[in-house]
Amino acid sequence: MVTSIIVHMARCTAPVRGHRSASAAADCPACGSRYGRGYRGYSSYASYSSPSYSSSASSGGGRSSGGGSARPRWSRAGSSVAYTPAEVRALTPVRDSVEKRAPLPDLRDVFLCHAWDDRQGAAKELHDLLESRGVSVWFSEKDVALGTPLLREIDRGLAKSRVGIVLVTPALLRRLQGEGIADKELSALLARDLLVPIVHGTTYEALRDVSPLLGSRSGLSTAENPKADVAAKLAELVAL
Repeated sequence: MVTSIIVHMARCTAPVRGHRSASAAADCPACGSRYGRGYRGYSSYASYSSPSYSSSASSGGGRSSGGGSARPRWSRAGSSVAYTPAEVRALTPVRDSVEKRAPLPDLRDVFLCHAWDDRQGAAKELHDLLESRGVSVWFSEKDVALGTPLLREIDRGLAKSRVGIVLVTPALLRRLQGEGIADKELSALLARDLLVPIVHGTTYEALRDVSPLLGSRSGLSTAENPKADVAAKLAELVAL
């Protein structure tokens, strides 16, 4: 037992590189099996059994998992958007749900869940980047009229969106601790494989301290991908 612990510590990259996101933890040879697949005990990712991407060697490295890059099956031919294998594994169940919901009419591409404090900052920036790529976004700042019951409009927005993205910021973590509206949105999104966390200005470790269930979902991080790249990956994810 002691020997196995020593071997694990010797292989773990956390002391040198850190595990600031699920994708980064997935790159660790010791911990990748726990983090790279989205904590199978919490989600339905266990149903994922066959590869949905092709891997190739990476000349530049950096954020690639195991020195390679991956192309998901939904990526367009000629696309310049680069994914790590861990990102493809995390996004594949969401893509499956997008395709199953494709026949439903009049759906927004994305429901953007965010903290109230981020509505004019990080959330607005991500909204604008997505819409510039042709993604239709449910965003409370433009979709909830003054005097309209907010929770009722959120319910409608969730029901009429293909994917939910959660912008995880320090402000959102504070809101989750207070069990506000953002917490209610997350409860509805977590019930389905329609959720992609986008960690910005914080870490997955901090998220797991506040919400272990949400933190069990692998997603994307602006520490590893510029916001424009995050928007590009989300645009490909919801394109039909």
